[in-house]
Amino acid sequence: MQTTLEYSTLETSSKWKNLPPPPGFSKSVTSGNTQVAASGITRVEQPAGEKRAWDLALSPAKSLPMQAFMLYMSGGGVQIFSMGIVFMLLLSPFKNVAGINDAFAPFAPSTAHSPKSLTTLPLQKIAYIACNLLTLGVGLWKCRSMGLLPTGTGDWLAFETRGMAPELSLF
Repeated sequence: MQTTLEYSTLETSSKWKNLPPPPGFSKSVTSGNTQVAASGITRVEQPAGEKRAWDLALSPAKSLPMQAFMLYMSGGGVQIFSMGIVFMLLLSPFKNVAGINDAFAPFAPSTAHSPKSLTTLPLQKIAYIACNLLTLGVGLWKCRSMGLLPTGTGDWLAFETRGMAPELSLF
């Protein structure tokens, strides 16, 4: 014995037809990329590819808190574990920026001539580069705090020349 559900009877039933709409619900008519609400205001929705491109563009910034916690837990000394974390943190922005066109190619609009060109999705790519520069800045800050970057005057003593002594000894 097979049972089937008839969904068309729910619309014609007077029992369900008289229910008020839920709070916050507005009856709207959608057509293509625009949505016209019952109040008459037209709202243009972003295509799904553009929303996913923004998610990809901001993903390096979303992973920064986790990476900062890993840097904190690795300590301030120069050990193999902390060096590995810093190396991966410094390498990932360069790899991401080198593959930026391949990363955004699936989200390019269908009207684009070349989905792998720099001119498709320019705002998302600029945000992606900025987030990767922020990640690189965190990695360089960690290198500075570990003492790996030459930031003090004592780090450059090999390049300084000694002047003539103001006194002269006869012995």
